[in-house]
Amino acid sequence: MERASLLAGASSAPRDQVVAPLAIAPEPGRVLGLIGGPGTGLTRLALSLLGASPGMVAVVDVRGWLCPVAAWEAGIAPERLVVVRCPERREWSQVTASLIEGFPLVYAEVPAHPADADLRRLGALARARNSALVLRPVSGDLPPGVLHLRLEAEAVTWEGVDRGHGSLLRRRLILRASGKGARGIEQFVEVEDDGSHALRVVPRLAAAPAGLAAG
Repeated sequence: MERASLLAGASSAPRDQVVAPLAIAPEPGRVLGLIGGPGTGLTRLALSLLGASPGMVAVVDVRGWLCPVAAWEAGIAPERLVVVRCPERREWSQVTASLIEGFPLVYAEVPAHPADADLRRLGALARARNSALVLRPVSGDLPPGVLHLRLEAEAVTWEGVDRGHGSLLRRRLILRASGKGARGIEQFVEVEDDGSHALRVVPRLAAAPAGLAAG
């Protein structure tokens, strides 16, 4: 499967209604939001999406957790990657704005309790500079009106371990998609990650997943 067509999803519309698959990718001049806690695979998802897009990639690392090797394994060549550590909330907005000014692809972790006005200014700057901006809050959500497409982790499951024994084979992440980028239709996508460079879509969800704990 081509990495450029990384993700597609099924709609929550009636099953007899034909809905075009949802394509998820960083788009110039638009903001993609990834919502969910640690361990849901959203960092790898973001890096894989950026790796499938051409151009230099800037990452704002708020928590200090990002390992450049993880970005390389997700398909971002070392010469394409710049990582900026920025744990200070007061400086975060200015640092992120500077990167939007100079890079076509920006992935920014968002510190806790950012000012809504700062987030809206960054969204406006991304539109003005035609940069693709991916925001990942370290906690909580993002305010309305900032995101073109919002992806929220609904559930995550692991395969390959039975009663505490064996090796992890793959991770399945279920995402709820909403916003203008989802064409105003709430949609669900399931992403399968087996550790290879590309993530694989399992386009089977047509309604909210039942009986799965949020990841």
